[in-house]
Amino acid sequence: MISVSQARIQILDSLSLLPIETIKLENSRNRVLAEPIIADQDSPSFDNSSMDGIALVAADIASAHPDHPVQLELIGSIPAGLVAGEKISKGKAIQIMTGAPIPDGADTVVQVEHTDLDFSKPVNQDTVLVRLSSQKGTNIRRQGEFYKKGDALLSPGHKMRAQDTAVVAMTGKPTVKVRSQPKVGLLTTGDELVPPGKELLPGKIRDTNSYMLASLLEDSGADVIRTGIIPDTEEAVLGALQFLVQSGVHLILTSGGVSMGAYDIVRRVLEAKGTLKLWRVNMRPGKPLAFGEFQNVPFIGLPGNPVSAFVGFNIFVRPALMKMSGEDFITYPLQKAKLKHSVESDGRESYIPANLSQEDDEWVVEPAVNQSSGNLFALIPGNSLIIVPNSVKFLSKGELVSVLKLDPA
Repeated sequence: MISVSQARIQILDSLSLLPIETIKLENSRNRVLAEPIIADQDSPSFDNSSMDGIALVAADIASAHPDHPVQLELIGSIPAGLVAGEKISKGKAIQIMTGAPIPDGADTVVQVEHTDLDFSKPVNQDTVLVRLSSQKGTNIRRQGEFYKKGDALLSPGHKMRAQDTAVVAMTGKPTVKVRSQPKVGLLTTGDELVPPGKELLPGKIRDTNSYMLASLLEDSGADVIRTGIIPDTEEAVLGALQFLVQSGVHLILTSGGVSMGAYDIVRRVLEAKGTLKLWRVNMRPGKPLAFGEFQNVPFIGLPGNPVSAFVGFNIFVRPALMKMSGEDFITYPLQKAKLKHSVESDGRESYIPANLSQEDDEWVVEPAVNQSSGNLFALIPGNSLIIVPNSVKFLSKGELVSVLKLDPA
């Protein structure tokens, strides 16, 4: 058996980046950038008001006070999107809306709350009372304050979020270059498996892994092609693998059939018709992990036990998808936390489902009560995996441990 880190390095080093394609900006969420996004202008592109108020000369209201307001001539109103036609000079002011350009001559904006104007109605007065003094530059967003023309806003490898699409839109780009979306073929084997909606006969179990893995793949930005449940015969498994290759998948992911049993057909087919590069990793759960190629398509075989499949996906498959997509990081962050309960291991590097939280300004982590690799329910309250290092068999309550956060947010 090889170590977890050796297995991950071997898998990642065997994978290639997906091709680059150009897509519409509105379709770019969760896709990985393949080009830098450069600012085409300063932001803001002009001095503008950061709130609704009155644009004026600060010196005119130096003595303004709620008990002694200063009266100025009101010469009009500037909505967002228009430019004032008149310069602001001594003794004058103009109503201004959030985002509107600061008129020539004005050097500050007083909030509407400190005036006698009713912003819910059109301006119908020739003067305005200002009840608060203000320093030069108050409530003004200066040109280039956020970034300058030519600045790099986003880099290749960045996974697009909602706010990133807005930043790209600010540059005026209607399209972006991204890595192709990973297309993953999901193959589930097992004569014992029954899909939801079918009668559960004696000795049979529900198919859960295909639903879990499909959701994990979609959360990772992959397009999933599912074969359904494949019988435990070499002909059926081979046919399913060939179907996925013909469908143009970039990666084949299987659940079950890669251990040492007489009915673990997937590994046998891969050894006979493909290439098996590694099998079995020194970890708990998830020791029977297979990696290789079938007709030049990378292949990862996860164990059939649901917790093992879940752990294997997060430790190996998700980083593989990140690598293929060109993401600028290929693992989730680790967090140090105190154990709320002691944990035991058999000496293999172990990944224990757990719930990470903050209590009294410190991170704490509570391991699942039942850590069986078949206990799917142990995953429900969890948001992380406690990492028990290789050769460590016991960690005491209160010890500081490394925790893999499954939700980076």
